[in-house]
Amino acid sequence: MFRLGASTALFALALVPLAAGILWYDRSSRRRALERFGDLELVRRLSETVSHRARLWKRALLLGALAFGTFALARPQFGSRVETVRREGVDLVVALDLSTSMLAEDVEPNRLQRSKLEIQRLIGRLDGDRIGLIAFAGHAFVQSPLTSDYAAARLFLNAMDTDLIPVQGTDLGAALDLALDAFPGSPVDERVIIVVTDGENHEEGIDEAVAKAVEAGVRIFTVGVGSSEGVPIPERDARGTRRGFKRDADGAVVTTRLDESTLRAISAATGGRMFRSTPEASELTALIEEIERIGGREIDAREITQFEEQYQIFLAVSIILLIIEMSLSDRRKLGRTWAGRGT
Repeated sequence: MFRLGASTALFALALVPLAAGILWYDRSSRRRALERFGDLELVRRLSETVSHRARLWKRALLLGALAFGTFALARPQFGSRVETVRREGVDLVVALDLSTSMLAEDVEPNRLQRSKLEIQRLIGRLDGDRIGLIAFAGHAFVQSPLTSDYAAARLFLNAMDTDLIPVQGTDLGAALDLALDAFPGSPVDERVIIVVTDGENHEEGIDEAVAKAVEAGVRIFTVGVGSSEGVPIPERDARGTRRGFKRDADGAVVTTRLDESTLRAISAATGGRMFRSTPEASELTALIEEIERIGGREIDAREITQFEEQYQIFLAVSIILLIIEMSLSDRRKLGRTWAGRGT
């Protein structure tokens, strides 16, 4: 089978007739200039050593070299082989807490933005792994299914904000249940859930979800964001200007703190680890190392047809034609020497 790897380069073949026109115009211009020079018989005698046939051959060789060189740019391919491409890695589902407590500013700029930044860095470190995104607060939903398209995963992550989920709260159990359902057909040993949250759980069902993860052989790593001391949750208007702090029904300021004990218990029960978010993001390196220790098995394999590049043949012909053109002389030897006009 024959094909071109860069067929648009064939448009450059238009240079061949253009070059032919330039060479023809140059030949005609030179001929007219000689006719204006003086006596035609004298001009003919002066140019007897010029081989017009050789000049035609040199022009033809130049045009041929240009044509073959341009065709080489189009990357002609013929001959093929079938290769099996295998992808190895781990399936990761990242569950991000979008409850209003994640707007607390005990970390810069706030808990949610810090979490998204660290997930972005995590995506940047992946190689061959698939990643999915779960958004949760009082409810949970799949923001992005498992994918190896990291650019798409970043777009979905950037769109995640607290206003995506109208039901507030922090239902860790619902997030874990949904994350476990996001592993269709994944190898048992290569499934990981990463929960990024402040750990404040306001719903039931977390113990059942953890037990389900243990039974399924899924490891859960948790990343705690925030401080252990209680901090208020800012409220802002549509322009982003702070207009106070969140208050309860009695008018008291609501505070939020990192619940490390819950996150440690979840991770320990499933063979994972709990990491504390830091400004230096050192926990990210440790988390990546933990995931790499899990290793990866073949996630999928596909057969692709690889076509053999044959541009070298046409490029070699072009170079050979140029060498012949340069070595070919347009002069010829005469059997006699003209002595000029007699006196």
